[in-house]
Amino acid sequence: MKLVALFTLLTLAIAPAFGQTNRIIRIEDSLTHEAVIAATVRTTSKPIIGAVTDVSGIARISDLPADVKTLTVSAVGYETESFSVTPGSDTLVFRLKAAVEAIDEVTVTGTRTNSRIEDLPIKVEVLGQEDMDEESAVVPGNVSSILGDISIIHVQRTSAVNGNQAIRMQGLDPKYTQILRDGLPLYEGFSGNLGVLQIPPLDLKQIEVFKGSVSTLYGGGAIGGMINIVSKAPTSTTPEFTALLNHSNLKETNLNAYYAQRYGANGKTGLTLFTGYTDQLAVDVTGDGFTDSPQIKQFNFHPKFFYNPSDRTKLNIGYAFTNEHREGGYLPALEGSMPNGYRNITDLQRHTVDFDINHNTSETNALTLKGAVSTFHRQNTDYQKLSDGRQSSVYLEGNDLVRFGKQQLIVGANLTVEQFRKNPDSTLLINYTYATVGGFVQDDWQVSEKVAIQAGLRFDHHNTFGNFLLPRLSVKLKPAEPWTVRLSVGTGYKTPNLFVNQTPGALNVSLIFPRLLPIDVNTVKAERSVGGNIDIAYSKSFESGISLQVDQALYYTYVNSPVVSAFASTSNNLGAYTQLINAPYNILSLGTDTYVRLEYKAYELYFGYNHTLARRDGPTDNTYLPLAPQDKFSTTVAWENDHFRFGIETSYVGTQYLYNNQKVSNYWFFAGAAEYHYNDHWRLVLNAENLFNIKQANYETVVLGANPTVQPTFRPIWAPLEGRIVNVALKFTL
Repeated sequence: MKLVALFTLLTLAIAPAFGQTNRIIRIEDSLTHEAVIAATVRTTSKPIIGAVTDVSGIARISDLPADVKTLTVSAVGYETESFSVTPGSDTLVFRLKAAVEAIDEVTVTGTRTNSRIEDLPIKVEVLGQEDMDEESAVVPGNVSSILGDISIIHVQRTSAVNGNQAIRMQGLDPKYTQILRDGLPLYEGFSGNLGVLQIPPLDLKQIEVFKGSVSTLYGGGAIGGMINIVSKAPTSTTPEFTALLNHSNLKETNLNAYYAQRYGANGKTGLTLFTGYTDQLAVDVTGDGFTDSPQIKQFNFHPKFFYNPSDRTKLNIGYAFTNEHREGGYLPALEGSMPNGYRNITDLQRHTVDFDINHNTSETNALTLKGAVSTFHRQNTDYQKLSDGRQSSVYLEGNDLVRFGKQQLIVGANLTVEQFRKNPDSTLLINYTYATVGGFVQDDWQVSEKVAIQAGLRFDHHNTFGNFLLPRLSVKLKPAEPWTVRLSVGTGYKTPNLFVNQTPGALNVSLIFPRLLPIDVNTVKAERSVGGNIDIAYSKSFESGISLQVDQALYYTYVNSPVVSAFASTSNNLGAYTQLINAPYNILSLGTDTYVRLEYKAYELYFGYNHTLARRDGPTDNTYLPLAPQDKFSTTVAWENDHFRFGIETSYVGTQYLYNNQKVSNYWFFAGAAEYHYNDHWRLVLNAENLFNIKQANYETVVLGANPTVQPTFRPIWAPLEGRIVNVALKFTL
């Protein structure tokens, strides 16, 4: 009996050491409470037992010894921490703090699932926080420069005198690229025609570039690609403040400031605030009397408030205000010595209120409601004729994200309203109201470790141009660890709009407001498209410290009955009016895109090459699309140490055609930057764009006409106009 009693006591004493339990562990971000994907959870002593979190931030550890008191959690971009294991609890929640030394953000927000870029079946290229920090000092006025560094993107100057720019992707017209701000389509219709790239990078977190058709996600327009510009959010209760002063040889001065902070011991509330002012004088670089760089006075004000009332709920609301005066044309007219000379004057105001509410009803379900309301007023005087209009826009979206097993299912609906109202002016434009109601469903299924599928279906009803059904399918394959293959096919549509950024359909067809005729909605139909992408990627880090990424993509897009501008039978004193029609041809674009990034210690190399064949496909017209370079090469070499950073960029633009297959000259573009930083607070940057002073005036006269000082005509813009640009920036960060 004594032996039995002794054995029983020994068993009770050592049982906890040999007992085992099953634990469910959720890893969250300490501030946003969002799931941390691919975090490693493990024991601290041998035998090492662990697991990796899934897309819901959940890790499951079976057979965990009962005597384990702590677990260590590590994840990319977060501090490694140890957490106590609560006895008797099968489900634990651990929260990680973001690393002080932040790395490039790899979470993509534009997919609505906040997935890591590595996990996405669709191809996305992300310009992260480090890129934004560099760009805010190199070219602080706008993001056009950094986007132009990507080989598949071509930034096109659309006006000879007012500095407006637009984006081409896959060789297609700018209207086929959709631009979002924080997942919201704010730059559509009348409000998107001018200055969409005049967005300063100082308060940006990252830019997400979606290559190919993604119209299923956000509706019509994302045919060649989509760009989502993501704002920063406050991350710490320690205040963050950045101020920047910049001046260039084109007489441009920028003064920008950014502030961010979380408040309270738990950081439930937060604020970001950006304000910026640009003062640029009109400059005639070529000596022809006309402004190659316009006069710009622009003021931006963008506060955003963040509130997390509970661990499950977060919301933010923002306001953005832009006021701009832009003036270009014949320089003596701008200076007042020739009152009747040609001037192009634009005054605009933009007000936008946006919001985003997210509530996790459970660990596997999240509800989101977001939207934006904006007004945009612009007055433009061109050839002494006034156009004056105001656009009111509304975007509302609600969606439900459900995670179950290896799948993420998102179902939602949205409403888009664009209302244009004309004020008394000299144009023939008319009022309109466009409203689109859409519903969408998307399923992300991690079939296995080597196969993932993303399938989407969207249905839109447009009050003027009818119904659209948009299916899309993407597949990701992992044949071996360093390799990833992505295949995607999708459909899209684009409704006719007078104010979209499009290339004139023929030579001398004008898109200025005084020559535009209203759209005949009874004869002009929406465009429809189908596109496909294949992407093969190799990514590996070697023991020597070398990190290598290689990406090779092939793409194809076909647009049926594109809407183009054409001469009308009526005219005014400026010439024939312009009308929009469905072209008697389709558009074909196919090409290849090569991307290589190499990092070794303090060195970084980027290489990109894009080859695109974009042409009309019709019974009598097979000409190349104008102003769409068939070859674009980009490369960047950078070196950095504790106090200095140097970089050289090179671009080549070749095989570019105008109208009727008229080929123009190829050209190289070189840029260089040097930066000195001290104590993580001060940065002094010297930057030079277009070092060898390449400009279109070197090849041909840009301004034409019998009386150019009063009524000029301009050649199509296919090369830089401003020549060499040198700027010096001083940046202070607290």
